[in-house]
Parts: sequence; C-alpha cells; structure tokens
Amino acid sequence: MTALLPRRAPLLGLAAIALAGLVATGVWCGSDDQKSNTAPPDDKAGAHVTVRTPPVHVNPLLVDVNMVVVNVTVTDPFDRIVTGLDQDNFQVYDEKVEQKITAFSTEDAPISVGMIFDCSGSMGDKIQKSKEAALQFFKTSNPQDEFMLVSFSDRPDLISGFTAKFENLQDRLLTVKSGGRTALLDAIYLGLSEMKKATTNRRALLVISDGGDNHSRYTESDIKRAVKESDVQIYAVGIFEPMASRGRTTEEAGGPGLLAELSEVSGGRLFSVENTNELPDIAEKISIELRNQYVLGYKPSNLIRDGRWRRIRVKLNPPKGLPPLQVYSRTGYYAPTQ
Repeated sequence: MTALLPRRAPLLGLAAIALAGLVATGVWCGSDDQKSNTAPPDDKAGAHVTVRTPPVHVNPLLVDVNMVVVNVTVTDPFDRIVTGLDQDNFQVYDEKVEQKITAFSTEDAPISVGMIFDCSGSMGDKIQKSKEAALQFFKTSNPQDEFMLVSFSDRPDLISGFTAKFENLQDRLLTVKSGGRTALLDAIYLGLSEMKKATTNRRALLVISDGGDNHSRYTESDIKRAVKESDVQIYAVGIFEPMASRGRTTEEAGGPGLLAELSEVSGGRLFSVENTNELPDIAEKISIELRNQYVLGYKPSNLIRDGRWRRIRVKLNPPKGLPPLQVYSRTGYYAPTQ
C-alpha cells in the first residue's frame, strides 16, 4: 500500500497536535456542514506551531556501560513527527517491569547512517528515482553527520566507508547501474559490520530495495540475530509491486514482511512505495525523523548476566487533549553474558 504522508513531513509540537486532535475527533466550532467536510490537516496545518522544550544535553551511551539506550519516535494520527514531549511523558518496561529513566535527550546529535542501495536487475525502471531519494536524504544532513554506502546486486559492494563529505557518495552513486540478482541479506550484514566503524553513538541503516532476497549466503535467521545484537536502527524504503501483481516468486512475496520485521525489531520503520515519484519525499521524511527522536536511558533492574533476549516496551503518557499517538522503538536487547 502506498505510504500516505505530508509532502514535507512537518514536525508538530504539542499545541499543533492538540489542534489536530480536535479536528480528528470532530470537536470543531462550526456548522454541521463544516464538520462533515473537515479533512485531515495538510502540509501547512500547524506546521509552524510548536512547543519548544529546551534540549537536555545528555549523551546517554556514555553514562554507564550497563545502561540500555532506546531511541523513540512519536507520530500523530497523520504520521507526522511529534516534538515537545518531556521525560515524564514516557514509561519504559523491561520484561514487563517498569524501569526508572535516568537519562533523557531530545537534541539533534550527530548520526552515522549507512545506506544499503539495491541495484539488482529488477530495479531497472526504479533506479533513477531511487538515486534521487538517496540524494535528497544526503541533502538534509547535518555537518557533523557521516555516511557510508553499500550497493548490491549479485553481491554487496562497499562503495564508500564513512565520510562526512556526502558529495563523494553522490558522485559514486550516480554511476551505479542496475543488473544481476538480489543479495539483500548479504548487503545488510555487510552494512551492520561496517556500522561498527562509525564514530557517533547514534547509528542507522537506510535500506532502499524493491523486495526479497534471491542470492545471499546469509539466511534470514542470521540477519535477524545480527540486527538484534546491534545498536543500529533500520529504516527501509520498500519499492514494491502493486498488490495485484506482487508475490510472483517466494522471495518477492516475503520481501515486504522481511523488511518490516527487521525495521520493527530495531526501532526503525518500513515505508512501502508503489509510486516511485514519492521516493524523494519519503527519504526526506526519514531524515527528519532520525533527527527528531527522543533518547531514553535506563539501568535494568534485572542484573542477571544470562545473555537472554529481553523485551522492551515504551509506553507514552501524553498531555491531556491530544489524539492517539504512535510510538516506535526497538523491541528488545540481549542481556550481557559477563
């Protein structure tokens, strides 16, 4: 299904969200005709109304080696980023036990992003718009951000290690041509390995692909385990066939589900696209989202070092008067073993 999102993915502060909530729930000062014709806010509705919360300059990853750090994204019913929430608006549960949040940050800290770019044969008529999406993502970066680029078809190819000069990546990306099969899993594995060389504490992979794997050595279980063990968020832009023609092969049928699962467990998101003209706007939306997250840190009350997977749930307690908000965060972590 085509992702529905505002063209410039505006950030919404609490005041704007409250107004949107009144519209969404039908609480509107006007005639019955006005109520029935009320439409979701467009790009500009409330886009410049925000509650500015002073940033808390904390680097949670360096507070303590035993601290669990969770990046959290909050969106409104129209899938727009919500800013202006405080630490008191969040609760974190570790294996259903509430934890005390000891670190909280809302600042736009530098981020390391690895782009995993599909140039297999099936991307032939989609690759130009995909390149435009990648370039749009780079353009919305901050000076202290760094980027790495992996392209893949029959096998993954490290086009460039981490660099702050994204212009170099742009030049190399423009020369990429489509052809060959799809080693998506191998490319993600290479990307996760390269992410260990990142110089910032906030790390993400952006996967741009049109579907399932058909030529990798690594298995789905290998990649799922690697994602769970990493501190990397995965954002995927899935350029899928329309539902009527999707699923012609087992790999194509499983592609959306695989990307969705990898994104969800890492705290990222999958954006499904059928119309390639939407790609640049979606790339910009992801860039904005990565730079407007809440970072929560806590020291687990369970100190047993058993190496087991522990589930995390982040609960939101928004101020009164707001519509239902959606929370995205990683679903768990492996406890240490020593």
